[in-house]
Amino acid sequence: MARAPAMTSSAVANMSFSTQPPETEPSKRPSSRTSMWLPRGRGAEPQVETTVAIAIRLPFQARAAASTLSFSAMVSLPSQPSDNAWRVESFVARSLAFAALLLAQGCVGVQESAMANRPIVIAHRGASGERPEHTLLSYSLAIEQGADFIEPDLVPTKDGVLVARHENEISGTTDVAAHPEFAARKATKTIDGAPVTGWFTEDFTLAELKTLRAKERLPQLRPGNTRYDGQAEIPTLDEIITLAKRASRESGRTIGIYPETKHPSYFASIGLPLEQRLVTKLREAGWDRADAPVFIQSFEVANLRKLKGMTRVPLIQLMAASGGPADGAEPSYAAMATPEGLARVAQYATGIGPERTMIQPASGAATSLVTDAHAAGLKVHPWTFRAENFSCSLPGGRPAVPPNMVGSPGKSGISSDLAWTGYSAITHI
Repeated sequence: MARAPAMTSSAVANMSFSTQPPETEPSKRPSSRTSMWLPRGRGAEPQVETTVAIAIRLPFQARAAASTLSFSAMVSLPSQPSDNAWRVESFVARSLAFAALLLAQGCVGVQESAMANRPIVIAHRGASGERPEHTLLSYSLAIEQGADFIEPDLVPTKDGVLVARHENEISGTTDVAAHPEFAARKATKTIDGAPVTGWFTEDFTLAELKTLRAKERLPQLRPGNTRYDGQAEIPTLDEIITLAKRASRESGRTIGIYPETKHPSYFASIGLPLEQRLVTKLREAGWDRADAPVFIQSFEVANLRKLKGMTRVPLIQLMAASGGPADGAEPSYAAMATPEGLARVAQYATGIGPERTMIQPASGAATSLVTDAHAAGLKVHPWTFRAENFSCSLPGGRPAVPPNMVGSPGKSGISSDLAWTGYSAITHI
């Protein structure tokens, strides 16, 4: 029998309640709104009986089967005619609250159970295929489309606040170049061994960054997104956590966050380390536990090893098809993707986030990376599935995810720029 969809006690706001009298014989059914009836037999105490019906709005993933889940129960209690209405109303109110609580608590872990039967969907920079990336517009749309996690790339401001940008250089994702008051901030810096010219988050206070507006990073590839240019601020980690928690309450399913620590060794070198700032915010959110709705990811190794001793949330080692960690902790990502390298990763991480071509090259047979990672006890969350880079699709143009990309459902996930297509794709695996 199928289990109920994920729900928490906060989902009570998404329920509709109604009461109705029982379907008794017409002669036994009272006309009063208190639904009193006399049971058969002499001396029986008057009873009040009410059917409690609860309709629960289902989260996005469950709507393919039905739009609502119904629950009903018959309740009764002794009553005196003088206080019958008060008793019924009080009892029904308490019954509704108790039934909602039972449903909520009975569904604890159901989302995790459901996700154990399919890969998780990670909204890469939000719904970045349809809105400017790393904005509340993008994250909100991804949640509406069914994402399990929203993924912010985190960089610090001059005053140490974590904000979401793909890179700390922001000329491609904001209108900073159009602000003459910041013209003198343009600079050239060496980031992870490469020269980069532009404007950098670490040279702006949060208040200054909040005067900027986000824009589409890839306007030629995604021209439709440009109509949202200028509509969103740069969000802080606090604002993203608030969004995820509010969406969880409103949808009745847990929305997690999947932050990436960007250039951690660089930021440590300039006195703005990311790790403690991130862990502090997660603790403030109540998310410092192994089952928290959080994954922390990084392309570097040393900061993940450090985080292993700072937090209990799961860690993901990112890998690219070429190159190696900027901190030099491993010779290359290719070496890390071997069985021996994966065994080392398993000492500090819960899983890996490999570039998808490390699993399925553009030509030739699939590699053994998924199998090898699972053998090492690691989850596999490959990146990035985009509408622009799919060679095969499902009806309606939805991208298909080859099964060898994800492996065991309970140990897998996909990172997608289009959460709804990501969800559609994994449900066809």
